[in-house]
Parts: sequence; structure tokens; C-alpha cells
Amino acid sequence: MNISPYIDFTLLKADATPDDIRKLCELAAKYQFASVCVPPFYVKQAAEQLADTKVKIATVVGFPMGYAATPAKVEEIKKALDDGADEVDAVINLCAVKSGNWNYVRNDMDSMTTAVHLKGKVIKIIIETGLLSEAEIKKLCELALDINPNFVKTSTGFNGEGATAQGVQLLYKLLAGKIRIKASGGIRTPEDAARLIEAGAARIGTSSLLV
Repeated sequence: MNISPYIDFTLLKADATPDDIRKLCELAAKYQFASVCVPPFYVKQAAEQLADTKVKIATVVGFPMGYAATPAKVEEIKKALDDGADEVDAVINLCAVKSGNWNYVRNDMDSMTTAVHLKGKVIKIIIETGLLSEAEIKKLCELALDINPNFVKTSTGFNGEGATAQGVQLLYKLLAGKIRIKASGGIRTPEDAARLIEAGAARIGTSSLLV
């Protein structure tokens, strides 16, 4: 199985250096990964380095906690897109989920999705499945089907359990194939990636070189 087209090659360490990002981009171009996922600070650098390739530039918003105010996250999105991001991985407000404030959660998801779609770009809504009950996951998928982001993403990789085949299968069932799934968190081998793709993931977020 050629998993390269599924890979969002990721480096989101707080102490990532320009040289780290350069190497990440070199490998992504070499193996023709779907994208690199880099800190917002490095979007311009990655966009310049990969300008003559098919590799997309992804970055993160509200990361990794998600509890920044919605207007702040929208401004983060605008800046990232202006800097050259093609895709945005944005974290929902889990505090609002745990508070049962579904109107806030819906507005947060919708505002971020609209900000990205207005620019014709791709958004992946991170729901952090490892911190959620099945009922909460179901409700978030219902909202996603109404709001229609490009992807629902399992995890940040920084909080709770990462991606599991069982979790991806649940998302695939709840989203009924209408929204793609990105699996992320703890994916360290080609076998891990293959299992998640077989479970229904259309993208794999990993900081490991799986080729």
C-alpha cells in the first residue's frame, strides 16, 4: 500500500527551528506527501520552499487546547491563509463541549469553517476523540454534517488518546462517508497508518517518516 498520498507530515514542537522545517519540507517533497503541517510561525517558510511542488501547506489554529475565543481563532485562520496555508487544522472548544454549551460549539465550528471556506481552502476540525464520550462524538458529528468542514480529525496528538482504528470506524459510521476523516496522534509505523486507512481515514497526521 502506498500511503504517501495520505500523509500530512507534521512538526508542531514548540522549539521547532527553521532548519527542522526545511528538512521536513525536503522529505515531504521527496516522498510526495499530501501536506506538511507546521506551526503558524513557519507557514511562510514552508510555502516558499514547497511552491514548485504539489505538497500542500497545513497549519494549526487554537492548538492544542482549543479554548481560545472564537474571534481569536478566526483571526489566526485569516493570518495563516494570508501567509500561504492551503489547509487549517482547527481545534474545537472542548470546555464548551464539556459544559454542554452546544450553541457555542456550533458557532465556533461554523465560524472557523466559514473563514476557511471563504478563501476556498480546506479545514480539518479537530475534536479530540480521546477526551470525549461516544454521545459527545455523535453530537459533534451531527454538527459537522450540518456545517460541512472538509475533514473531522481525531486528535491533536497532545491531549488524551490518539487515533485508534475503533475511533476512526465510529467516525466513519457517524459521518456516513460525507465528511472525510483525518487520523492523528500516536501513528508511528506504516502498519499503524494502514490500519487507520482501512478503518476509513482519508488522511494520516504523523511526525514519523512512514516510508
